[in-house]
Amino acid sequence: MSIDTAVSIAQSRRGSLGEGSIAGRPQVLLERSWMAFKNSAWIAVLSGFFEPVLYLLSFGYGLGHLIGTITLPGGRVVSYAMFIAPGLLATSAMNGAIYDSTWNVFFKLKFDRIYQGMLQTSLGSVDVALGEIGWALIRGLAYTLGFMCIAVPAGLIPSWWGILAIPAAVLIAFGFASIGMAITSCFTTFQQMDFINIAMLPLFLFSGSFYPLTVYPGYLQGFLKALPLWQGIAMVRDFTLGIVDWGIMWHVLYFAMMAAIGVTFTTKRLTKLFLR
Repeated sequence: MSIDTAVSIAQSRRGSLGEGSIAGRPQVLLERSWMAFKNSAWIAVLSGFFEPVLYLLSFGYGLGHLIGTITLPGGRVVSYAMFIAPGLLATSAMNGAIYDSTWNVFFKLKFDRIYQGMLQTSLGSVDVALGEIGWALIRGLAYTLGFMCIAVPAGLIPSWWGILAIPAAVLIAFGFASIGMAITSCFTTFQQMDFINIAMLPLFLFSGSFYPLTVYPGYLQGFLKALPLWQGIAMVRDFTLGIVDWGIMWHVLYFAMMAAIGVTFTTKRLTKLFLR
């Protein structure tokens, strides 16, 4: 970008509500991420796609032959593979988003000092936040589409409502990416980044990915249902099985709030760190 362009952008922001925070150019971050992806990062992205597929094959079909069927709270009976597929789809969207918005962001924030350089240009902290979260969202979408290409031909998405599982997974990715980047902006050491993995493992195991929450006592069910991954799995499972009602809107609102909180907090942190 030329100096004249940068000056014109800065002048257009003068006196506006977002002056000093946004230039309306988050696509610059997406362009940079795409160039990095084409060079070498595609290997890490591709490896993340296979994890939920391997879980589906080993648990859904291997262990599924021993388990048989699962009875849902509404009385509907589905195969075990059909039960865990939505959980793995939501988890795939979460993983794609969270890894890109945490480790990737941490390296740029603390070692490459990329954001510090970006914020000395016409870009604002909102542009950086939206650009990085947007790329994490795209990665979550890619994992979702890849998983759907396996689940649909296998007959694990029995309802046409299942097409809405794709935008639902994008919303899940948006929520997790926003919160992931917000949390990462507060970390200062590699050791603190281990908290990300510590938090994700119980989310994956206890959010209803592999069995209904009815196996737990009532008071514990209420706690687990407040977890973000359970909210995502419940939303995706309702779509894939065609159980569509107004209750889904609560899940949508949950992730919309996650995204809003994450973007707002990340913006404030970047502004505090580099635009004092």
